[in-house]
Amino acid sequence: MAANPDSSPEISFDDPARHSLTQRCTWISVLVNVFLVAAQVIVGIVAHSQGLIADGMHSLSDLVCDFLVLFAAHHSKDPADESHPYGHARIETAASFALGVILAATGAGIIWGASIKLQDLGSLPPVQSLALWTAALALLCKEGLFRYMLHVGERLRSPMLIANAWHARSDAASSLVVAVGIIGNLLGYTFADSIAAVIVGFMIVRMGVVFAWEAVQELIDTGLSEDEVASIRQAIIDTDGVSSLHELRTRRMAHRSLVDAHICVDPRISVSEGHRIAETTRKRVLDSHPAVADVLVHVDVEDDLEHDSKMEKTLDRNELTRQLTPLLAGLPAPERLILHYLNGRVEAEIFLPLPTAEQISVVEQREEEVRQRLLENPLVSKLSLNYNRPLFLANNG
Repeated sequence: MAANPDSSPEISFDDPARHSLTQRCTWISVLVNVFLVAAQVIVGIVAHSQGLIADGMHSLSDLVCDFLVLFAAHHSKDPADESHPYGHARIETAASFALGVILAATGAGIIWGASIKLQDLGSLPPVQSLALWTAALALLCKEGLFRYMLHVGERLRSPMLIANAWHARSDAASSLVVAVGIIGNLLGYTFADSIAAVIVGFMIVRMGVVFAWEAVQELIDTGLSEDEVASIRQAIIDTDGVSSLHELRTRRMAHRSLVDAHICVDPRISVSEGHRIAETTRKRVLDSHPAVADVLVHVDVEDDLEHDSKMEKTLDRNELTRQLTPLLAGLPAPERLILHYLNGRVEAEIFLPLPTAEQISVVEQREEEVRQRLLENPLVSKLSLNYNRPLFLANNG
């Protein structure tokens, strides 16, 4: 699907304008909700409309949620510190959870109050027409606020702002229900206004449960969608030097996500080259997926489960060096020892200085003795003796 040329571009997660735009959007919502709370509650009382009062309580819950958003937006932008090494982004998640709980509680209270009123319809005074005009005004204000906040939330890719926008849309829908209930009451159906209040209550409860549940999913480290994971997986596999990917884990952190990947590389490359492949992999994912905040790449030479269980039986460097030392007696002193732990056994590469002419016959004899002795060691699969010297050494000074 082609992008809309008139749509505003998304704002980078690291753009300082994110915080100011979030605050401006939320303060506009605060002003609208202050006006609506006052209008709906006062007119609801004067015009005897329980539905309009319920809608005013919904707007009041919007107002509380707006202040939660302001609080979360202020603190979630704080950088990582010693106590919060991954940053403070999940303050937004906690705010979304609180928002959901507040909505559910508000809706339950509205349902309870309206249900009591429905048990004694004869005592309810008729609703005045002023309530209908107020409900219509609230509907227009809430729908406009929803469209504005959703636009900003999508530009910022902020689940918290998007959640607050849909909260405004739910309030617009509730205002529509209230308007219909008031019309029914004005037409002589006394119960219509209270029924509208009950419907509004259920709408608020449902929205609150949805927001709270989504926040809980993030707090328990639910992974990204299958499409997002598949895209990240492909970016990793396409990296030069990565032979396979055998573990990939993802989790959300507010509007960002974190990725852990276990990649396999050629087991005989150097540590520094393996590190370079890992860093290249990390950069590829970050560059191709702006919503990913960080990638932890673990370099393996074999599948972890099989490799780790087999490695428990192998010798570490100190023990292996202790066993090889008497075998290498009579050879030039080793300069370097490289070990490869593969398939549950060890491959050793020993680098020695070039032997002198007088040492050649002794070296050949010792090599044959070493070969015979290693046939008796089931944990060593290969031993290479390399006699060489560097041809070039750069001056690092």
